[in-house]
Amino acid sequence: MSELNRDDGFAVAGPSPGEDQRLVTPSPVLITVLTALNAVAPFSIDMYLSAFPGMARDFNASTSSIQLTLTAFLIGLACGQLVFGPLSDRWGRRPPLIVGTAACLGASVSCAVAPSIEILVGLRFVQGFAAGAGVVIARAIIADRARGHVALRLFSTMNVTAVLAPTAAPLIGGLVVTAAGWRAVFLVLATMNLLALLGVVLVVDESLPERYRRPSGLEAWAASTRGVLASRHYLGYTAATALVSAAMFGYVSASPFVLQNIVGLSPAAYSYTFAACSLAVAAGGCGARLTVKRVAPRRVVVSGVSALVTISALLLATVTLGGVRRGPTIALMGCFMAAIGFVYGHAVMLATTAARHAAGTGSAIFGFSQYAAGAIASPLVGIAGHGTAVPMGVVMLGATLGAAAVLLVLTRGPALAAEPETPIISVHPPP
Repeated sequence: MSELNRDDGFAVAGPSPGEDQRLVTPSPVLITVLTALNAVAPFSIDMYLSAFPGMARDFNASTSSIQLTLTAFLIGLACGQLVFGPLSDRWGRRPPLIVGTAACLGASVSCAVAPSIEILVGLRFVQGFAAGAGVVIARAIIADRARGHVALRLFSTMNVTAVLAPTAAPLIGGLVVTAAGWRAVFLVLATMNLLALLGVVLVVDESLPERYRRPSGLEAWAASTRGVLASRHYLGYTAATALVSAAMFGYVSASPFVLQNIVGLSPAAYSYTFAACSLAVAAGGCGARLTVKRVAPRRVVVSGVSALVTISALLLATVTLGGVRRGPTIALMGCFMAAIGFVYGHAVMLATTAARHAAGTGSAIFGFSQYAAGAIASPLVGIAGHGTAVPMGVVMLGATLGAAAVLLVLTRGPALAAEPETPIISVHPPP
């Protein structure tokens, strides 16, 4: 096993001399392809939002029916990760990645020519399900090929890109819808998938040798899942990230009503404010990258979650005691999103490292938990109606306190001491 430098109870060092010949830092071209795969999902979520009114007119459909196209995609994306992750542990990374990306391409083209809202909802589920392959397998490939500080930098890079995508997607989508209509958005998404598929075929080689693959079947899948969840460190970082995601989705769901109905921002001003807060996440992620070689990753995650608890408490106090004032409310929202940037990249690396004996399954559960937590938290912020920001503050504070508690209980102590002895996965199959 690797020689380990422990700080805060977590092993962060790279491979031992006997292992470094089997681990090759992924090339910039490969990282570009993996990042593109990871960006397809957020673009598919946010790029067509401005087209909702036009879609409702074209299909003569209700607003709720149009919103189902987004819900179907999110459900498909969550479920797809649960399927493609274990499949990649059994059959290797390339085959399911190629199949998933090709299916996402086909679904995107089909969405562009969907004749009814019912068919579009079904196709969006397929599109999301297939997009799950790129999200979950991209993380697994990095877990196969990189360790320690290298893995931290790569996960942070992918996290920053995934955050920038929701900022750019609505702007690009608005231009496309204005110029060519909503169906053209899905043709743009199809083009993105085509480029990603070409990148996978030409650049992504197999990172999981056959001797390290998991057996197939429901029983084997259940055993792999149990093995992953048996790691308290994996469970801790996954649960903490899911709770942070719940807090973030609470903010995302409530912010249109809080900032427009209560604070009084115009729709345009809200769009710019939301984009600025999204950029704050990217800024936080860049800041986290600067700590890679100087601060233990667990300490960065704990510091980020502690900041989230503090900011959430201040935000709840602001909207409860002092009224929802524009300056403090927006400033605290921006600080909250910046703190999230310090959590995600490092938490992904810590979780996948703890489950690298089944990286595909571990990545799948990690991704699924984020969307499931967000789906649960989103409706809670509207319990008291759209005229108060208190539920938003309560959800954000409650979720971040839960994340802090999980980190404290489950991630202390040596991370790998209780883990099964697992071989380092080489980049290429042994001769």
